Amino acid sequence: MENSILISNRQRKLKVTDELRGVIRRCIDKVLEIEDFPLPAQVSVTLVSSARTREINREFRQKDAPTDVLSFPMMEFDAKYRPLGRWDMDGQFAMLGDVVICLEQAERQAAEYGHGFSREVGYLTVHSMYHLLGYDHEKEGQKRQMRKKEEAALGELGITRDAEN
Repeated sequence: MENSILISNRQRKLKVTDELRGVIRRCIDKVLEIEDFPLPAQVSVTLVSSARTREINREFRQKDAPTDVLSFPMMEFDAKYRPLGRWDMDGQFAMLGDVVICLEQAERQAAEYGHGFSREVGYLTVHSMYHLLGYDHEKEGQKRQMRKKEEAALGELGITRDAEN
């Protein structure tokens, strides 16, 4: 069974193409495949403006600044992706959580890092997916592990730093 990936565009500054939606979907599916997630998953992705991401960041993280991506996991897992606590299912899908991507920030970062916009959106999607699966980057060891997994997923998708994505 396929994963359920809901993408909602809530900003007007940047055009959201079918190609960009495809990058987001492929990134989500690839992370779940690599991690051998045991059930079909549902992930909600909302594309927002800098102003909106600032509001959300202030409300949920008490940080009064825009940010590139926010992750809101709905489940916790052990190392084999068995649920800890409540297993939230919507029909046949495991409800992993919500991803909020600021496209304006993604555009700025792509220019700053010297790679394409869709590559940056892909990276932010993969990064957020690992947060939904319980990974974090607060400690240096965890950060290295998470970065290694992110680069592996992007590499398998052919979304590299030097690609014109």
